[in-house]
Formats: sequence, C-alpha cells, structure tokens
Amino acid sequence: MSNTWQGAAELALALDPPSHDAAAELARGIALLREVAVGARPPTLRLYRPSPTLAFGQRDARLPGFAEAAAASTRHGFVPLVRRAGGRAAAYHRGCLVVDHIEPAPDAVLGTRARFAAFGDFFAGVLSDVGLDARVGEVPGEYCPGEYSVHGRSGGTPAVKLVGTAQRVVAGAWLFSSVIVVEDSVPLRAVLADVYSALGLEWQPSTAGAAEDLAPGVTVAVVEAALLKAYGAVVGFGEARPTNLP
Repeated sequence: MSNTWQGAAELALALDPPSHDAAAELARGIALLREVAVGARPPTLRLYRPSPTLAFGQRDARLPGFAEAAAASTRHGFVPLVRRAGGRAAAYHRGCLVVDHIEPAPDAVLGTRARFAAFGDFFAGVLSDVGLDARVGEVPGEYCPGEYSVHGRSGGTPAVKLVGTAQRVVAGAWLFSSVIVVEDSVPLRAVLADVYSALGLEWQPSTAGAAEDLAPGVTVAVVEAALLKAYGAVVGFGEARPTNLP
C-alpha cells in the first residue's frame, strides 16, 4: 500500500495514557497542531482512548436547544464541549479510539478533500483487516453526517457509522482527527438520542453502533494493533511516548 495521504515518511508516535480531562484531551490536539506548524514538533500520530465526551459542532452551539442538549449530555456522564472543527454533535468514550494525524504543509488547505477520501479508504481497510465489512460513505440518517464516514454492515442489518473524521488547518500544518467506535455502543446511542432531540435535529438511532456489534470479539486493543500495522506499512515511527496533557 502506498502512502495514501502523500505526506511524511516518518511520524512521531504519541500514545497518550487515559485521562479524566475531556477538555484537555481535545485541546491537546490543537496544541500539537500549532507545535507542528512552527517546527517545534515533527509530524505526529497521536492515539488515545477518550474520556466520555459529547463534541458539539459550531452550528450546534448556535441552536436554541443547545443549553438543553449540553445538560442532557452531562446527565448521561458525557462532558459537553464545542470543537473547533465542523460537523454536528458526536459522542465518544473509552470504547473508542481517537487518531490524530498531524503534518506540516506549506498550504494546509490544499488537498483537504483528497485527505478525507484517502483517510476514509485507509480506515475502512483497517476495519476490514479485523473482520468487518467496512466501507466509505454517508449513512442516511447518521449522526454527525459526513460524505467520508466509514460504516459497517453485518448480514442484512442496517449500516452503522464506525468512523467519523474531521480536519483542522492552521498556517503551516493540518490535523486529521478520526474517532473509531469499537466497543459499548449503548451509552452512545442513549446520549445522542437525547442530545439530538434537544437540538431539534433528525437522525436514525440505528446508525449509531460499534465495531463489536458487527464483529463480536473486536476490541479497542485489536483495532489499535491493526491500525499501527497498517500505518507501519507506509511510514516509519519515531519514539512512542505520551504527549503530556496540560
């Protein structure tokens, strides 16, 4: 497999330990992006299992039901945050794997759409490697809809969203952030149902699932190992170390 995103030949690998500060986890990605942009850090691949978080989009925060949606999120044990990237509300927790891929670029905006397509194919391939029927494309009625979402199917069951992706660019670098939903989909559906109801947004709860729902036995550890193997086929890795959450 070639380097599908046509970027760095080597990535510093940052494996963050679990934390209990959802806001710091989210902010750290932006801090790393700015460090890479000014050359203070090499191209970086950061992996972590997130605290329970309800990440709202900027448009969500302007809706009349936002305060009610944030309160619903808190009741379910998910910290409500407004992310700087686009999209709609998305929920994730320790049963998910967040992948932040950060690289310098003289024109970070250039290639934005191509990166969505390339990373969508890449993550679909990773999930296929662990036994899922994973494909790229928006699922009708999915939460936080996106043209390059990765979804999965099992037999005749409805498709479920398994990977959501977003990008953030600054002068000199880009961040491609992906959330892979692997385990424990029940609390995710529950919080999303109340949040989307409060926001007045239509969606189909059946689109919220996890990899283990389609392929029992798949765990976050299994997916992480497959992801690193797939990355290792196209890039070299620097030292694996935590990124020291502030």
